[in-house]
Amino acid sequence: MEIYSTRQLLITCVIVLSFYLSHGRVNPSFKIKAVNLGGWLVTEGWIKPSLFDGIANKDFLDGTGLQFKSVTVGKYLSAEAGGGNIIVANRTSASGWETFTLWRISATNFKFRVFSKQFVGSDTKGNGIDVVAVSRTPGRSETFEIVRNSNDSSRVRIKASNGFFLQAKTEELVTADYAGASKWGDDDPSVFVMTIAGRLQGEFQVTNGYGPKLAPTVMREHWRTFIVEDDFKFISQNGINAVRIPVGWWIASDPTPPQPYVGGSLNALDNAFLWAQKYGLKVVIDLHAAPGSQNGWEHSSSRDGSQEWGQTDANIQQTVDVIDFLTSRYAKNPSLYAVELINEPRAPGASLDSVTKYYKAGYDAVRKHSSTAYVVMSNRLSSADPRELFPLASGLTGSVVDVHYYNLFSDVFNSMSVQQNIDFIHTNRSAQLNYLTTSNGPLTFVGEWVAEWQVSGATKEDYQRFAKAQLEVFGRATFGWAYWTLKNVNDHWSLEWMIKNGYITL
Repeated sequence: MEIYSTRQLLITCVIVLSFYLSHGRVNPSFKIKAVNLGGWLVTEGWIKPSLFDGIANKDFLDGTGLQFKSVTVGKYLSAEAGGGNIIVANRTSASGWETFTLWRISATNFKFRVFSKQFVGSDTKGNGIDVVAVSRTPGRSETFEIVRNSNDSSRVRIKASNGFFLQAKTEELVTADYAGASKWGDDDPSVFVMTIAGRLQGEFQVTNGYGPKLAPTVMREHWRTFIVEDDFKFISQNGINAVRIPVGWWIASDPTPPQPYVGGSLNALDNAFLWAQKYGLKVVIDLHAAPGSQNGWEHSSSRDGSQEWGQTDANIQQTVDVIDFLTSRYAKNPSLYAVELINEPRAPGASLDSVTKYYKAGYDAVRKHSSTAYVVMSNRLSSADPRELFPLASGLTGSVVDVHYYNLFSDVFNSMSVQQNIDFIHTNRSAQLNYLTTSNGPLTFVGEWVAEWQVSGATKEDYQRFAKAQLEVFGRATFGWAYWTLKNVNDHWSLEWMIKNGYITL
């Protein structure tokens, strides 16, 4: 028994040593200093707004929230009880029940989804003209055309599938039976003042916005030009040793992914691996957008802000299949350093049970093809316990926990001064990272951070000090860090701009 135990111990040591040697980690001080290639293979409109410029009627993309105020009644349309009931026009102010989220069918035709996820339509089981929100499987009667006033784009009429316009007859009665043209006056019950209450500009919006005829050309040109070989050369020459590449779940179905997505992103990822190998860079593949959306945001390609990932075993298996596909494709490429199973699943919609179930299956999928690639597990956003993944990850060789640290997106940062932001990094962020860093737990990765804040009028020196503080603290992460992002029209979010203009030196 003693001989068997010694032999098993030797085998284990060889496996572990092989793992670390293959990743350059026989020297425990080796860590990745990476940059994210955000906005490339998964669209985020704020990174490159011009990508949306050619879309017809681009105000009305999937996920746009609209509010309608009747000019005659003087109140907002509302889905009574949030949905499952009639549409009324009796609210003096607009919030969730008064916001109608678009599903774009064409440049002029749309479906309206309400707070409780039903769709607005005509009451086909009643008189055929009352406007209700009861269907969860929208059809022709849930399709509408939005007609805008050419002299005032905020004034609209809504044409139903029966050919008539919606009108607010009273506060409690909204019908689809107004015929004829309009002079757009305040005495016309079919006229509404429209407010855009929110937008999404992700992969679903850009591809569905351009449609099947134009989207393939637009997206392939974007993938061909936004990140190029010279970028990898620049990265390698400026102290960066790795790239984190966000991808979407549809890449596994390339070249014929489900609509509205288009093929071609896989070829771009293939090129990235060739360039990484040429310039000696490591690659972290990051599943940034999972089927159903793991957080309801545009960067996970949510159609309308819904978060539906992880709610069924089939959905989890579909996501595992994407990881299996990606790992099998690149496992033999020497640049593959890590596979991140999912980016920013958000609690409580992404439950801990679903996330851990998926992470275990995703880890096994990676290991089926690679014994050496690290497996990165993103902490859930909005979770109260930063160590909640430790029971799973601590028992898995080559596991990494990813955290994202921004001095943004929270009111606590709104009034902080330059020095208070810097002190927050040295004190609070340092303590948070220390809490996650244990001798027998997973490695730690600050997978996203940026030298941007809420400070107005900050000088170049202020930005340099802020960046330096983050590099110092996040440099203690045992796996490494990744700046968000390489290219961005917003200067400080672009590591390329920050390096070329002397704000960050690595």
